[in-house]
Amino acid sequence: MSGFRLADGGRIDRRTKRNFTFDGKAQWGYAGDSLASALLAQGQMLFGRSFKYHRPRGILGAGVEEPNALVTVDRGPGRITPNLRAPSVALHDGLTATSQNRFPTLKTDLIAVNNVFSAFFPAGFYNKTFMWPRAAWEKVYEPIIRRLAGLGDSPTTRDPDHYDATYAHCETLVVGAGPAGIAAALEAAAGGGRVILIDEQEEIGGGALSDPAQWPWLEEASAKLAAMDNVTVLPRTTAIGHYHQNFVVAAERLTDHLSVDEAEGAREKLWRIRAGEVVLAMGAIERPLVFEGNDVPGVMLASAAKTFALRYGVAVGRKLVVMAVHDSGWRDALALHKAGVNIAAIVDMRRDVASELIEGARAARIACYQGYAVTGVSGGQAVKGVTIALAGVGKGQKIDCDAVLMAGGWTPTVHLWSHAKGSLRWDEAWGAFVPDKTHEDLRCVGACGGAWDYGKGLSGGLLPAPKPLHDSKAFVDFQNDVKARDIGLAVQEGFRSIEHIKRYTTNGMATDQGKTSNLNGLQIASGVLHRPVTEIGLTTFRPPYTPQSFGAILGHHKEALFQPLRKSVIDDWAAAQGAVYENVAQWRRARYFPQGSEDMDAAVARECRTVRSAVGVFDASTLGKIEVVGPDAAEFLNRMYTNPWKSLEPGRCRYGLLLGEHGFIIDDGVSARLAPDRFHLTTTTGGAARVLNMMEDYLQTEWSDLDVWLTSTTEQWAVIAVQGPKARRVIEPLVEGIDLSPEAFPHMSVREGKICGVDTRLFRVSFTGELGFEVNVPAEHGRAVWEAIWAEGQKHGAVAYGTETMHVLRAEKGFIIVGQDTDGTVTPDDAGLGWAVGKKKPDFVGKRSLARPDIVAPGRKQLVGLLTDDPQAVLEEGAQIVADPNQPVPMTMIGHVTSSYHSATLGRSIAMALVAGGRDRMGETLHIPMPDRTISAKVVAPMFYDAEGSRLNG
Repeated sequence: MSGFRLADGGRIDRRTKRNFTFDGKAQWGYAGDSLASALLAQGQMLFGRSFKYHRPRGILGAGVEEPNALVTVDRGPGRITPNLRAPSVALHDGLTATSQNRFPTLKTDLIAVNNVFSAFFPAGFYNKTFMWPRAAWEKVYEPIIRRLAGLGDSPTTRDPDHYDATYAHCETLVVGAGPAGIAAALEAAAGGGRVILIDEQEEIGGGALSDPAQWPWLEEASAKLAAMDNVTVLPRTTAIGHYHQNFVVAAERLTDHLSVDEAEGAREKLWRIRAGEVVLAMGAIERPLVFEGNDVPGVMLASAAKTFALRYGVAVGRKLVVMAVHDSGWRDALALHKAGVNIAAIVDMRRDVASELIEGARAARIACYQGYAVTGVSGGQAVKGVTIALAGVGKGQKIDCDAVLMAGGWTPTVHLWSHAKGSLRWDEAWGAFVPDKTHEDLRCVGACGGAWDYGKGLSGGLLPAPKPLHDSKAFVDFQNDVKARDIGLAVQEGFRSIEHIKRYTTNGMATDQGKTSNLNGLQIASGVLHRPVTEIGLTTFRPPYTPQSFGAILGHHKEALFQPLRKSVIDDWAAAQGAVYENVAQWRRARYFPQGSEDMDAAVARECRTVRSAVGVFDASTLGKIEVVGPDAAEFLNRMYTNPWKSLEPGRCRYGLLLGEHGFIIDDGVSARLAPDRFHLTTTTGGAARVLNMMEDYLQTEWSDLDVWLTSTTEQWAVIAVQGPKARRVIEPLVEGIDLSPEAFPHMSVREGKICGVDTRLFRVSFTGELGFEVNVPAEHGRAVWEAIWAEGQKHGAVAYGTETMHVLRAEKGFIIVGQDTDGTVTPDDAGLGWAVGKKKPDFVGKRSLARPDIVAPGRKQLVGLLTDDPQAVLEEGAQIVADPNQPVPMTMIGHVTSSYHSATLGRSIAMALVAGGRDRMGETLHIPMPDRTISAKVVAPMFYDAEGSRLNG
């Protein structure tokens, strides 16, 4: 053995060296090594510092269960990834890794002074300590906590990588490619269906990779899978979540195992897999033991030491002691001895151990201590020895060693099972929860499902401590510095549910998610409470199974592709005119049309003046549109909307207000009745899908007796709004079969005919307060009709205007925009829309909630107008409002500004706001504190222009 590297063995390629650095120091390993195995081979036992006390920590596990060895990997400019587990980082040339959570160095960490004062930092101390004095929070506590919080540091530069995403379907998805998973995949593939087999390791094999006896079988099975056309094998892929109807999300690491020069294409790929059946073969995680000093670097799981020796050819020490309460610990000790690792002793709390194991140990000249337990570990940054005692009490004896292996039993990996709402049952033989029942076509095989051959052990591997619980430094959660006594303190503080104990102590939180700590914590709580484990409860497993990069989750959605971009058929015309755009929901909309050197304010002012004095043309195609058809269409809408619809005559329009069951406004729009059994509804641009889903929900679950069909027609209609005193003159030469006179075609009417020879639904509606028409034509003719209207409009001085001008014009009239002038807590009365609520209607969605005491209570926030004392001062939207600007901080806020603009028509600023008791404050002066000044404004009615509505007829 050279250093800690065994002379032979393992699956590494000893002919190929890999150079890398750790904390700035040059290191090397072999192809096939992980970062952890390569460092262990160099004798590196210290890998990190604990979160709270900054205690020295080493490797505990050999996979994703590792809680201590979290590192940051730097793959080049902008490619910094924190919180990667060293055993899961594949070694490649040029790898640069650094340890975390230490200052200034891993070996000399000044913040480790926290450990000296650990008695002052028990569980829940932060809930008590930082509450008083209040002034100290902002100046002392918060700055210090922010500097020390977290594990790794977040990247500060732009991510240069790109990511892929795909969908896949299969008859059988197998998660976990150990022997049980491979067997399940081969069996499913023999039936002819599509099979996907995924595993998070660099190569498939699972536990077989650490068992040379199984390597010939593994090679044969791998070859069979590769030869099958209906099988897809995905190594380096982690199933992070299981959702309804066997929808599994998995993240594949494509290039992280390669050097920068070798890496090409996407870094990661997100798989969205829909499977007929899901087979979970995720194995089990070995449990650590809870004893004094169990967190000293060099104390690790026995299965991890076996993996490092037999898979990577690395001994984790020169003289090892195994602390076992399970047969698997003896088997691992014997396997390590056979590989050339020196096992000094096996310590087992049990007196009854299988004779063949005892005989095997004696034949290997390994000292056996039955009925004994480890009561302490000596050493600071590395193990120097252990103390053992009979039954874990009394005078102990010391054994020299440099590593301690723990074999505390096994916990089935049931995270994905729980994601799918599968129930769990307590199994005394395992001393753990195992899968029970599921609603999905889902099953567990191998150790994941309770079928195992690890041998026998104690039901729960907790050991008696030589010290009282309150004085013990036996760790349960290594990542969060949770000791056994912390769980006892939580119970003493009155917590009884494991969910509450978890949050009080932080046991099982952070990136580890309790993989090695949950069950031990649960059993300690059970003992302290003197109640069965099944009565304490079980914490909830939530996706993702292990932390994932945001890049993998987002996939292609980056920068301009962050969300799909929808364009109307008029978008290209607007772009050619130099439109400046904004995103509204998923639509790209022209915000304004600058001319020459105009900025936004100048362009909007010009557009507003032209619409008020002549005519403007606006692309309203993005409005949501729903066709409601059927004999019961009117009855259906009557139940959905606040106002009456049965009495609406064909050819007429109505403003519709939609509430949720809570009584708050969720959408609005002007809709038309085209025939007794047909309505053309419009919704807000961002609310189209939401409204349709809500209507479908009610139609299918509440009122399935109604004969109604709903069809989304948003993309089928292009909508061109022609607004202004000259609007009628612009469209008159183009319209056929429709009398446009005010008498024949009054405001809030709809007519069907032709425009430019194309079928149209022509609405006489206005969102500007001016004479207005909305021309609806089939989308494929939208661009041609727009250009014809534009050409005719030029004869009357028409202007194309965008969403910013639309906002100003509607605000001048006091028209609301749902989601801007409402905040999810606004009722019709709050918004000044009480007139839109049908008083005689027996029922509609949200009606009962409008009678709730808090809804009708005085002092609710109501929509009002604001006129600043300085006419040129434009308020900031979202700015808070106070009644008294001289009150001490923190001030009492009574509302906020919802909409604010400079009105070119009025020559001053205008604003709308939600203010507590707003309508009772008419004429009152309120104040808006800003960083540099306080702005005063008078409360007025939220209608600033043409209150009589005389301009609607041109």
